[in-house]
Amino acid sequence: MKKLGVIGGLGPMATALFMQMVTEMTEAEVDQEHIEMLIHSCPHIADRTAYILDHTKTDPKPEMIRVGQGLAAQGAELIAIPCITANYFYTELEEGIHIPIINAIKETHRYLTERGIRSVGLMATSGTIESGLFQKEFLSSDCSLVIPSPERQQEVMHLIYKNVKANRPPQMELFGRVSEELRAGGAEVILLGCTELSVIREDHGIGGGYLDVMQLMAKCAVEACGRLKQEYQELITGDR
Repeated sequence: MKKLGVIGGLGPMATALFMQMVTEMTEAEVDQEHIEMLIHSCPHIADRTAYILDHTKTDPKPEMIRVGQGLAAQGAELIAIPCITANYFYTELEEGIHIPIINAIKETHRYLTERGIRSVGLMATSGTIESGLFQKEFLSSDCSLVIPSPERQQEVMHLIYKNVKANRPPQMELFGRVSEELRAGGAEVILLGCTELSVIREDHGIGGGYLDVMQLMAKCAVEACGRLKQEYQELITGDR
């Protein structure tokens, strides 16, 4: 088995859930058959969205590289980062850390196109939206991307920063309003493209037609480092 390194703390609840996902997804009958994970939860890493939207803010990249290099020095052979917005720095991080990193954006695009999905809605941080991470990836296929209106995007940010990151219950009426707008725009599947939204999926009944990007990242980690349970081959919730 490969050793999995996790650059964590972005945020802490998402990192804890990612470890749980990897453990639950692994086909193992005894402790010794589970994946070895080296996790550095480093919550003081600067906010990724703040930097993407304003480059005068603290650049989180050097600290992420430092943590990743430490994991590599301890024997990690693959890196996972439970923060979708961090993919903005993907190339520089891989060059700085010198071991492979799971690319959540590319893996999401591959997963959806293999299943014939033609229209996808995106719930993510404003940093992810403004950077065009998903938009650029989806340009190369027949699958279109629907993003929230500015008003609904503010509600997504409220869910992420004022609810989950602040350790408060999510206002599910906001989640519902954003989902309704994306469905009205033609989305067959809605991406939970921020790891704080993964926490909402875990704790609340959100219904069918969602793909949790962090759960897909966990699937990729298990496939690369261990054995995946068959039940986790399909991750889109419920019936589309």
